[in-house]
Amino acid sequence: MLRKLTIHNYALIESLDIDFPGGLVIITGETGAGKSILLGALSLLLGGKSDIASLKDNTRNCVVEGEFDISGCDIDLSEISGDDAPVADDNILVLRRVVAPSGRSRAFINDEPVPMSVLSEISRKLVDIHAQHNHLLLTDKKYQLSVLDYFAEAGELLAGYRKIHVELQRAQQELQRIEKANAANAQEREYKEFQLARLQEANLVEGELEELELEQKQLANAEDIRSSVYGSLELLRPMGGSVVQNFKEAVHLLRKCYTFVPGLEEVAQRLESCRIECKDIEQELERIGDGITASPQRLQEVDDRIALLEDLLKRYSCTTVSQLIEYRERLKMELSGAEESVELEESQRELVLKLTQERAAAADLLSERRRGSAGKLSELLEDSIRNLEMPYAEFKVELDTLDSYGEDGKDGIRFLFAANGGSKLVEISKVASGGELSRIMLCLKEMMAKYTGMPTIIFDEIDTGVSGSIADKMGEMIGRMGKNMQVFAITHLPQIAVKGETHLLVYKEFDSEKQAHTNIKLLEDNERVMEVARMLSGAQLSEAAIENAKYLLSNN
Repeated sequence: MLRKLTIHNYALIESLDIDFPGGLVIITGETGAGKSILLGALSLLLGGKSDIASLKDNTRNCVVEGEFDISGCDIDLSEISGDDAPVADDNILVLRRVVAPSGRSRAFINDEPVPMSVLSEISRKLVDIHAQHNHLLLTDKKYQLSVLDYFAEAGELLAGYRKIHVELQRAQQELQRIEKANAANAQEREYKEFQLARLQEANLVEGELEELELEQKQLANAEDIRSSVYGSLELLRPMGGSVVQNFKEAVHLLRKCYTFVPGLEEVAQRLESCRIECKDIEQELERIGDGITASPQRLQEVDDRIALLEDLLKRYSCTTVSQLIEYRERLKMELSGAEESVELEESQRELVLKLTQERAAAADLLSERRRGSAGKLSELLEDSIRNLEMPYAEFKVELDTLDSYGEDGKDGIRFLFAANGGSKLVEISKVASGGELSRIMLCLKEMMAKYTGMPTIIFDEIDTGVSGSIADKMGEMIGRMGKNMQVFAITHLPQIAVKGETHLLVYKEFDSEKQAHTNIKLLEDNERVMEVARMLSGAQLSEAAIENAKYLLSNN
C-alpha cells in the first residue's frame, strides 16, 4: 500500500508531503482544484511519460517520491532487475522519479538508479489506476481478453504461448529471408554448376598448355626436324665410317708414344674426352630422331586441346591453366556453400513447422482454460451488476475461434450485455450507457482485485454518469474493497464521499503574487461535514445540506 507521497515542483504543487492510511481514502475538491494534478504526479512516479511542461519552476528538478509497504505483495525485485536489484528493507519500497529542466528523467528504487522499464514493471504490481473514461476499456477486445485471463489465472499459459508465437514469427521471417536469398541465387547457382562441369570435364593439368604448345611445334615441323637430326648424324659418320671410331683409333696410336714425347698423354686424354662426348651426342641425336614422328592425327588432337584451353582461359578471364584450376576449386567451394544454404532452408522450414505445431498446442491449452472460466466470470459479474440497480441485467462472456493467430492466441471475445431481462444480448459497446459501463467496470475491478492481489487501487471518478441510490451502492462496493486493500476514490458524489474513515480535500490557494498552488489536507469531523454539505448543495451551504451531510456520515 502507498504509505507516503512527496511531491516537489510539479504543476501547481510547490511542495506536498502527505501520509496515507490503509483502507478507503476519499479525495474530493472543487473542479480545477488539482485532483487531476495529484493523479498526474502519481502516474509520473509509477513510470508514466515525463514532460518538462509539468515543472512548476523550470529552473529546478521535479521530484515525486512514494513510500510503499509491500508486505504480502508478490514482488521479487531480483526477477525484475537481476543481481543488482535494490534491497527492500522491512518490506518498505521507496520509488522516486526525478525530471530535470533539460527533460531528462531518472528513476530510483530505494535510492538505487533503475531503468524506467523496471520502475514500470514494479509499479504494475503496486497500484492500479482507474482514470476517467477508463470504463471505455470495457469495449476494447484486448482488455476484455485480459480480464478473462486474469480471472482464469491463465497468465503463465499466455506467457508461454506468446514466447512460442514470437519465436515462430522470427523463424518465419528468417525462413523468408533464406528463401529469398536462395531464389535470388538459384540462376547464378545453375550458371556456376555449368561452369564447374566444363572445367571438370576439361581435366585440367598444371603446366599442360606449355607442353602442348611445344609438342604442337614439334609435330608441325616434324619432317624438318628429322632431316636436320639425321643430317647431323651423317656428318658424324662420313663415308660410312664414324668420327667416334676415328677418335678411338687416334687415342690408341698416341698411347704407344707416351714415354717418348712429353705432353702426348694429355693430348690423348683430350681426344678421349672428345670421343666420349661425340658418342653421347650421336646417341642423343639417334634418340631424338627416332622420337620425331609426323602424325597429322596427333597434331589435330594437340590443336584441339590447345583451342579448348585457350577458350577456357578467355571465357573465364584467366592467363594460365593454374588460374583456371584455382577458379574451378573456388566454384566448388561456392557451390558447396549454396548446398549448405539449401540445407539451411530445409532445416529452417522444419523449425517453422515444429514451432507452428507448438503454438497450436499452446493456443489450444490457453483456449481451454479460457472457455472453462468464461461461464463462471459471466455469472459472477452478472450477480454483481444486478446489485447496482440493474436487477434484470444479463451479462455473458462469449468466445469464438479466429481465423488466424495473434499475440493473445486464437480466441475472439465479446462482452455481451442486456440491461433489462428478456432483451437480446448485444455487444457491450453497442448497448451500454456511460453510467452502465461505470457500474460494470466497478464490479469488474472489485472482482479482479481479489484475483490479482493488487495492494492499492485508485478510482478517478468511476462514478461518472451515476447518481442517487446507484451511487450509494457503488460507494458500498468501494467500501467493501477498502476492507481488503487500500482504495483511493476521487469523487464528486456525496454518497461515495461519506464512505470510509479517511477524507482528503484537494484545494487551490493563491499567494500575494496571485500564483496558484494546489494543496491537500486531511478533513476532521466538522470539516468533513461541511465538505459533504458543499457537495450536496454547492457554494451556498444550507442548513438542510449540513443536516443531510451529518445524516449521511452517521449512517456509514
